[in-house]
Amino acid sequence: MRAAVWLPLFDELADPLVVARLGALAEEAGWDGLFVWDQLWWREPIQAVADPWITLAAVACATERLRIGPMVTPVARRRPVKLVKETATLDVLSRGRLTLGVGLGSDRFAGEYSRTGESVDDRVRAEQLDESLAILQAGWSGDSVVHHGRHYLVDDVRFLPRPAQGQVPIWVAGFPGNLKPIKRAAQYDGFFPVNLSSPDELAAATGRLREVFAQAALPEGFDVVVALEPEMDPQAFEAAGATWGLTDLDPTTMQLADVRAMIAAGPQW
Repeated sequence: MRAAVWLPLFDELADPLVVARLGALAEEAGWDGLFVWDQLWWREPIQAVADPWITLAAVACATERLRIGPMVTPVARRRPVKLVKETATLDVLSRGRLTLGVGLGSDRFAGEYSRTGESVDDRVRAEQLDESLAILQAGWSGDSVVHHGRHYLVDDVRFLPRPAQGQVPIWVAGFPGNLKPIKRAAQYDGFFPVNLSSPDELAAATGRLREVFAQAALPEGFDVVVALEPEMDPQAFEAAGATWGLTDLDPTTMQLADVRAMIAAGPQW
């Protein structure tokens, strides 16, 4: 199971240069990836929140090997044509190291939808997510994109340059007991079950994935990503099907010195 640092870009970590230096440290210490939260603001006591895309660009310039990406970006509050350009450009900058984590997001943590006029209806945001992902993959192809959907219009536009990878891997987040995000994830490159409580819950989710794929095992190259709190047993989650483990940090108690020490110590799995 590969290991990644997963950082909320809050307060002391709201400085892209600080996170870029942490990325360089993570690469030196043997981590496989560095992923960041994508939030506009957060609840008190959090004050400062950095933009994930500019921060990831800084990390890309400070590293050579780490897999990087937002984990996860709520696609419904982004214009898909803008996201095509941002992801392709970041993938070129990182020489093909971007993974795009996507999900519906939620209004309950910080009111990011209701306080900016975005839809708080999960069904609407799911429709927007699916349309956006179709536009992204079409845009990354370099071919002309024609999309006349319920929420978005793209009328005969080519998006160049293409990502260095051709197509950027997409990991879909969702609750493990909900079949809809599992089915959505099976169309792409990975599944990030959120709020996991046990390896058994993960095993049930990977079982549903195998049913969707109609295979005894998940396809080669398909990733299952878990957020691991310090007390969780990484080996048990790996046995249940996880291919990536992310450090799950509490943003309200997180201190830069502690984060730096954790990264310098290297992966614990």
